Amino acid sequence: MEAAVIDAGTQLLKAGTAVPDQAPPMIIPSQMKRIVEDGTSGDNNESVFEDVTVDPVVRGYIRDWDAMEDLLQYVLYTGLGWEEGNEGQVLFTDPLCTPKAVREQLVQLMFEKFNVSGFYASEQAVLSLYAVGRISGCTVDIGHGKIDIAPVLEGAVQHIASRRFEIGGVDLTKLLAQELSKSNLLVNLNASDAEMLKVKYSCCAEDELAYEKTLRSTDTEEHTLPDGQVIRIGREKYTIGEALFQPSILGIEALGIVEQLVRSISTVSSENHRQLLENTVLCGGITSMPGFEDRFQKEASLCSSAIRPSLVKPPEYMPDKLTEYSAWVGGAILAKVVFPQNQHVTKGDYDETGPSIVHRKCF
Repeated sequence: MEAAVIDAGTQLLKAGTAVPDQAPPMIIPSQMKRIVEDGTSGDNNESVFEDVTVDPVVRGYIRDWDAMEDLLQYVLYTGLGWEEGNEGQVLFTDPLCTPKAVREQLVQLMFEKFNVSGFYASEQAVLSLYAVGRISGCTVDIGHGKIDIAPVLEGAVQHIASRRFEIGGVDLTKLLAQELSKSNLLVNLNASDAEMLKVKYSCCAEDELAYEKTLRSTDTEEHTLPDGQVIRIGREKYTIGEALFQPSILGIEALGIVEQLVRSISTVSSENHRQLLENTVLCGGITSMPGFEDRFQKEASLCSSAIRPSLVKPPEYMPDKLTEYSAWVGGAILAKVVFPQNQHVTKGDYDETGPSIVHRKCF
């Protein structure tokens, strides 16, 4: 049985068996609905139940372990066809700077609740580089709940130089909703509609000057929402991309994403600057919006560093939209190595040492 690879994000969970040159066969929402009794009675004194939204993963980290257990139960046994008593091996992707306690609780969950035969975890930045055939470089990962910038040398994340920002796609969705509400006063826009509009319409201006021109004049489009309301969208669609280069739009006093990348790498030994900057990898669905790569490259050409960031293109044999699940693909590549070569955490390792074994064997 091939090992299972799981990349549990704030918005989406990607899962599948370790086949590196294909997209993950399972891409499902991480968010769940839990049905609870609300404490009131309806007709005939029957209990009234309501749906409660549950987020197992918040800003990249597992927060609700009961919900995560339920989600993994569905993924492994229903989605991937595992059978109780015949569980296989599993590799998880780790977000940047995952707390030790979270890693230990995850390995404990997998051995004690799911009875896996082997476990491994690796950081998403390393795996995203593996997906494009690199072991050194720098990843810029714009997720739904966070932005991670991580320099990697010879397969090891340089944590002292890495940067994590607790903003992401969810904050950009809220920004779009706020902007649209100003120009569409009579439209009642909910979060799911705003997310859909962000995916469909968001784009990036060529540069800051071009963005300022869109604020003064730009064509608008009409979009009919699922409930029949009609919304007009014009300059707002450029705001999403611009906020990544001008965080002040989000009310955050910080440098734009390219300058943050350069500053991150500047804290690494100067002899490694070229190797890191010339192997920059963009990750996350947001980075595939129209115009983003061109804007990133243009900002890079203007940055203060003597060596400027340049983007690595995925190999042609890799699946389309690799930026959306590069960590999962890298995990599938790594699973083909660590499990056959017995570099993973075994049940015997876990029984002998306990959850702390994950720090010694998974790095």
